[in-house]
Amino acid sequence: MTQAVVACCQLALRVGDVQFNRAACRGAIAAAADQGADIVVVPELANSGYVFTDADEALRCAETVAGETVAEWTALARDRDLVLVGGLCELDTEADVLRNSAVIIDGDGLRAVYRKAHLWDREQLVFDPGHEPPPVVDTRHGRVATMVCYDVEFPEWVRLPALAGADLLCVPTNWPREPRPAGERPAEVTRVQANASVNRMFIAACDRAGDERGVQWVSGTVIVGPDGFPLAGPVCEDRSVTLMARCRLSDARQKRTSARNDAIDDRRPDLYDPVSR
Repeated sequence: MTQAVVACCQLALRVGDVQFNRAACRGAIAAAADQGADIVVVPELANSGYVFTDADEALRCAETVAGETVAEWTALARDRDLVLVGGLCELDTEADVLRNSAVIIDGDGLRAVYRKAHLWDREQLVFDPGHEPPPVVDTRHGRVATMVCYDVEFPEWVRLPALAGADLLCVPTNWPREPRPAGERPAEVTRVQANASVNRMFIAACDRAGDERGVQWVSGTVIVGPDGFPLAGPVCEDRSVTLMARCRLSDARQKRTSARNDAIDDRRPDLYDPVSR
């Protein structure tokens, strides 16, 4: 398998300004494609922004997966021959609830919709959690999976797409900045590196920039290889920027860690029962 160029577009978005946010995503995706990107990731809730005053404000920004944002991303994927992964404030009409979702799109159209299962803080006042595991989609570049932000803090959840054969896990995220000791890497980035290493798969985490109603972001966008070391980033600077890295996604299918060890085969599921309770 040849190398794929993975791009993460760290963007400054505006809560409640769907037209502005669509334009920001459109411009960043097109620019990444112009620079040779094959797979492009944009942040969590990229159509809506994040710091809602209440559920009614989120509802005014929400779209179905048949809406304008996904339609625009689908056209970009088709015209630019891209795989796109992005976060969406979704109106789930089947359940009549709001979801914090992510979509995987390629030249064939919408391939998967994922609803965030682990809701952070005030998200629980706005969204209903999803109940389905992270999808894994076969693309021409490799097997691409997605989950959203806080989901990646649960090792059991990240293990699921790894066991399902994911080569690359794309994580649209909005990581609120929290205090950390001087000189230390953000814990959010460290967790991504750890998850990539223990599962021997690529992870591309795409974070936010800017100030949103007094909330600032880690701006920790990073692309990590199966050994757990960054291939691009982390940024950790409050600015809009696109990171790019060449990834031979088939490398994630080699799970051996020594002559006698394998990251997947060495598991002892019979001992882990308490973890799932």
